[in-house]
Amino acid sequence: MCTAMKFNQCVRQDTSGNPSENKVWKWHIQDPASQRLTWNKPPKSVLVIKKIRDASLLQPFKELCVFLTEMKDLIVYVEKKVLEDPAILDDENFGTTTKKFCTFRDDLDDISNRIDFIICLGGDGTLLYASSLFQESVPPVMAFHLGSLGFLTPFKFDTYQSQVTQIIDGNAAIVLRSRLKVCVLKENCEKKARVDEKCIVLTNGDIEGSRKAVEYQVLNEVVVDRGPSSYLSNVDLFLDGHLITTVQGDGVIVSTPTGSTAYAVAAGASMIHPNVPAIMITPICPHSLSFRPIVVPAGVELKIMLSCDARNTAWVSFDGRKRQEICHGDSITITTSCFPVPSICFRDPVNDWFESLAQCLHWNVRKKQNHISSEDEEF
Repeated sequence: MCTAMKFNQCVRQDTSGNPSENKVWKWHIQDPASQRLTWNKPPKSVLVIKKIRDASLLQPFKELCVFLTEMKDLIVYVEKKVLEDPAILDDENFGTTTKKFCTFRDDLDDISNRIDFIICLGGDGTLLYASSLFQESVPPVMAFHLGSLGFLTPFKFDTYQSQVTQIIDGNAAIVLRSRLKVCVLKENCEKKARVDEKCIVLTNGDIEGSRKAVEYQVLNEVVVDRGPSSYLSNVDLFLDGHLITTVQGDGVIVSTPTGSTAYAVAAGASMIHPNVPAIMITPICPHSLSFRPIVVPAGVELKIMLSCDARNTAWVSFDGRKRQEICHGDSITITTSCFPVPSICFRDPVNDWFESLAQCLHWNVRKKQNHISSEDEEF
């Protein structure tokens, strides 16, 4: 898979027609709608992600899988736990189709090089889950709105056959949703111990330190909060190695443009189009009247650590998952990932985004002001 993209370019152009005269620089800005999905070769495999334990999705899931295997002759990958649903196991008619599936377990099997594109059935959470399955390159994702909110799922299932056919033919626009590369570095401190002749363990008070690093790819946001503690969180925020502020409040949200319309907007942040290369920093209930959300360039490196005088630990989560405690000496480093999520558009990136703002968040919904007539103006 590849995406046809235009990058911002600064081109020197001759506006006078005379080569000896001065030339001017003009910017050619990338048009978001120009990003198109193109295939190097026809797709042969598809990963179908279905929201678990949702009976309303069983029939759409079965219809889609039959269409993909029998009509389109595609290799269908499905999570093993999806097929363990009794409603699927007990369906003898659908059993002939499931025998053609390739199954995997998300915590054991690596399918990153086997999938050509992804189809999600559910809400926004299915797209977030699809992102978490791929720690490097992500196949194009087609998301059907079969959940509750549906901000990231622009496709309606009613006409799935024609829509899927268009994707297979390469006739679709695409938006590259940036992700965050997050490295959590933890200090593991263990006391050295020795054993005497009577097999009694003696502790000498020495500390043996080791550092454990874990990486995550995050589509929406990284949230650092105070957890169950009643104290304010007290964390230092560094940008490219420089301390820029200390967050005192309930916590802080570091989000992508895609995540700006999730937790961040509920905390008072602005909404950023996914094509904008940026990282948003939003405080959660800051104990300050002047701490406003800020937007920084996508190329910076952010680092979050507990302040040395913090009264309690902090907790961190990644797209609402993998929640864990952050202690003194631990650090969270955040940069823009080199592996975005190619999200297939219903129309194009601009129209789809404003449609979601209107339909899901009711952006700028207001009763219109009545027209004033010339007679009314006299009063």
